[in-house]
This record gives sequence, C-alpha cells and structure tokens, in this order.
Amino acid sequence: MEPDSAVPLVLVRRAVPTPPAVRASASLFLAEAGRQGLTGGRRMLYVGPEPAPERVAAALRVEPGAEVLARRKLLLAGDVPVRVATSYFRLDLFGGTPLCEPGFVEPSLQAGIEALGHRFGHAEEELRARPPLPAEAATLALAPGEWVVEILRTGFSAGDTPVHALHTVCAASRHVFEITQPSGADEF
Repeated sequence: MEPDSAVPLVLVRRAVPTPPAVRASASLFLAEAGRQGLTGGRRMLYVGPEPAPERVAAALRVEPGAEVLARRKLLLAGDVPVRVATSYFRLDLFGGTPLCEPGFVEPSLQAGIEALGHRFGHAEEELRARPPLPAEAATLALAPGEWVVEILRTGFSAGDTPVHALHTVCAASRHVFEITQPSGADEF
C-alpha cells in the first residue's frame, strides 16, 4: 500500500554496520542526513526509567521487565518522521549519571558513555521487518499496511559488558539499508 499522500516519501540511507566516523558524531542521524543532503531533525520524546522489553533485557543481560534507563527520540528528514530511536542503559551502571538528565547529551551520547569510564569493545546489530505497533504507526505517520524495520544494536565494553542497547524502529518505506562487508573478511 502506498504511504498516505499527506506524508511525503523520503528515502534515508542507513549503513549497517554503522561506520565509526558516523557513530562518533554528535548525532548519528544528523550526520547521516547531512551526508545525504537532507535536513535532519530530532526531538526528544522521553528520558527516564521503564521496564526492559524482552529483547532489550536479553541484550543488556537483565531480567525482562527490569527497570532500565530509556532515552527515546523521534528522528525527522525535513518534517517527515522516519525513525524512533531508543537508547537503553542498565541502571546499575548508569543510574544517577548525566545520561539520566532530560535533553540531548553534549557533546554526544558516545562521549557521555566514555566519560563514565566505559571503553568500546564490539557491537552486534540485528534487523527485523515487521508490522508496526499502533503507537509506532501513529508516531511515524504510517499508512495502513506499511511496515517497519526494527534494528537492535548492542554495544559492549572492552570487558564484554553490555553497555548500550539502541533500539531503532524505521519506517521501512522511507529507508534504504546499505550493508557493507569489512575488507579482508570474505571472498568474492
């Protein structure tokens, strides 16, 4: 089904895995949008504790439903909503820290994590396509029948502790996903 005519179609490119230079920027999405000639925007929707969804709990190695810190934002290309991105953090590691404060972390979320003594080790990303939940369809202004692509990226410290779970829900009709193979890791 075609998107609602009131919401223009915007194709945003999203690289998987995310290149390190983009991930280290003040805003992953704003850096991506700018490189593509789009006017990116972001709006913080929520910062605070909430129960960990099952997949996020598994990624962070906590019990499902355990309280975690959530930082949820809406990402826009022009005025078109394209993604809802939620960063989840374990409260035993990040409770009472500047990451719990409302608004965007300056100079960047990555710098905020590192300032608290966590050094990046590796990350795992998983993509799933699915119909949207009602709240997701409303937030992303999706027409009936449109799907989303859900990405769960878990960042681990150098000591293999899960530090950051980034859950992103992308309007599938507004994205192109570029998958790149690291050099030297495969054959033709």
